[in-house]
Amino acid sequence: MSLALVTSSEKTTFAQAVASLRALTRDDLGRMDQEIMMRMDSPVAMIPDLAGHLINAGGKRLRPMLTLSAARLFGYRGGHHILMAAAVELIHGATLLHDDVVDASRLRRGTKTANVIWGNKESVLVGDYIFSRAFELMVSAENLRVLKILSHASSVIAEGEVLQLATQKNLQTTREMYIDVINAKTAALFAAATHTGAIIASAPQREEVAMEAFGRDFGIAYQLVDDALDYTGFEGKLGKTVGDDFREGKMTLPVILSVASADAEERQFWQRTIADGQQADEDFAVACEIMVRHDAVGKTLALAGQYADKAIANLSSVPATEDTEALRTLVQTSLSRAN
Repeated sequence: MSLALVTSSEKTTFAQAVASLRALTRDDLGRMDQEIMMRMDSPVAMIPDLAGHLINAGGKRLRPMLTLSAARLFGYRGGHHILMAAAVELIHGATLLHDDVVDASRLRRGTKTANVIWGNKESVLVGDYIFSRAFELMVSAENLRVLKILSHASSVIAEGEVLQLATQKNLQTTREMYIDVINAKTAALFAAATHTGAIIASAPQREEVAMEAFGRDFGIAYQLVDDALDYTGFEGKLGKTVGDDFREGKMTLPVILSVASADAEERQFWQRTIADGQQADEDFAVACEIMVRHDAVGKTLALAGQYADKAIANLSSVPATEDTEALRTLVQTSLSRAN
């Protein structure tokens, strides 16, 4: 059994862990929000309106908090970590706008997506605007290394989204291909968030590497849990429509494992519903039943636990502070989160 699963406090929920990290970074988050709102100002009314809808939609702010905490645990006292956290949040926000258009999503964080309210063209263009503002923030920190890391992460995220499209509805998708997708589309920004925080704080090389690895492993674990929740979560808690991945034909790990263990009848089911995209209303329930039969979700969560263990192990190489402990608890509780 994974270390993360064993040591995760039964009394602490993921929401409480997020709240604890937010409490530690509250002042910095406030300054970051001010920076973001200033960057979203525009005489074109739709830009601040649409961007504000996204930014104020109640996100956890995990990625910028990772940047702020990484800088804090190395004793940073300057202000450039605020700029980097804002850039990380804007990169994430821009990708969400684009993702919702690509996936034709209608619900995010429990509210209508921007593409539903304003339209696809508007969401894409404002997403481009937010990306440009993120790059302005990167430059303003006057640190070539963080500019290189965050700009590279932006391109890797885009590659991950394209790779996911290439694997969509492809029953030949392997676990290794899937890990490549989530490493790019999710873990790359987690890794960049913690890495840049350590760099801004002038962390020693060994500890800088540990923080980058922590972010990457946490990001993979987080996405694994997210993909499992699409088949086991509750819509009200998730803030998105349960079963979206199935309806879109995404080859996430629960599907990949189920296909690998399928008998002839199940194989025909996956061929019709995923590869051919011919789905009936009852098919999602059938997919969940098949996954239970093969413990596909349980195996997905077990792999998430392995990556969480790796993330936590990396924290042993950095200073032991209240931020370090908050990050450890965050990873541990993320394995049993409901959203």
